[in-house]
Amino acid sequence: MIRILVADDEHLIRDAVAGLLDLEDDFEVVGRAASGEEALATALRVRPDVALLDLQLPGPDGIEVARRLAVELPDCRCVIVTSHGRPGYLKSALAAGVRGFLPKTVSSRTFAEVVRDVAGGGRYVDPALAAEAISTGDSPLSPRESDVLALARDGAPVEEIARRVSLSRGTVRNHLASVIGKLGAANRHEAARIAAERGWI
Repeated sequence: MIRILVADDEHLIRDAVAGLLDLEDDFEVVGRAASGEEALATALRVRPDVALLDLQLPGPDGIEVARRLAVELPDCRCVIVTSHGRPGYLKSALAAGVRGFLPKTVSSRTFAEVVRDVAGGGRYVDPALAAEAISTGDSPLSPRESDVLALARDGAPVEEIARRVSLSRGTVRNHLASVIGKLGAANRHEAARIAAERGWI
């Protein structure tokens, strides 16, 4: 019997997924959660074989939950289930130790097969998303540009970014201008969005 935790902040989706899984003879839904914190607490309590995590959980998101479970409950295999399948999220999820990454548009049959494969030690990544992630390529940003842009994404002003990375304000502005040019963005906020979607920051 494969013991499963379902974590999604939308009650209807969470209940529908759990109900779908309960129809399978070899599945048992042993926990449900509506937030990242609840998913972590429930997983540590019920010790599932597989945790199905919505990407955009409130609190720690699905990727951060998977990262923590990889340390605190290494026998639990995590699968991200999302309607936001962007290459950057995929790269971040794989780096966090996620074993499966699939869109909410998959068929119920594929969904069940993925859970079985992952529970058995396999991996699954949606093929179209994998192809898109490969096509985005490696980051054109230098490590320092990535650091500066990551801080800019969080809304920090130039003065604060300069202080946190130990650079002058002029140098920070130069890095941001370089990043905007490299990414073909209109401003630093658009540059941060593009870089995040591609998994570069």
